[in-house]
Amino acid sequence: MSRPRRVLFLCTGNSCRSQMAEGLLRHLGGDRCEAYGAGTAPAARVHPLAVATMRERGVDISAQRPKDLSVFEGQHFDLLITTCDDADEACPYFAGARDRLYWSLPDPARATGSEEEVRQAFRRVADELTRRIGALLDGWGSD
Repeated sequence: MSRPRRVLFLCTGNSCRSQMAEGLLRHLGGDRCEAYGAGTAPAARVHPLAVATMRERGVDISAQRPKDLSVFEGQHFDLLITTCDDADEACPYFAGARDRLYWSLPDPARATGSEEEVRQAFRRVADELTRRIGALLDGWGSD
């Protein structure tokens, strides 16, 4: 078996989208990949609804913590995936990434409405991340 692919997910606060993506890739990719997340301006904590949404899917991200992108300077990644517009603009280049993808996803933490409408915003982002990560893994095949 070849070495695991290293993937770094980047968003601004590293509290929702990149945390959810990191947990999903770790869960779905198993030993085929190593997943990490970072932010350009990390929040103090992972958003509780991101944790709850992933728990609904059988993915535990409760031990994950927001990290600044600088933590990963000097490290090599096969792929950097930015999950929001602000992070993509704030980090147009990261020397440690061989390839880069840009996934523009809405920030569920900014959702408004009833509690259920906000929860649905988190679920929609999780659904989209699951779809995109599944396609990414399918594209990698069984190598």
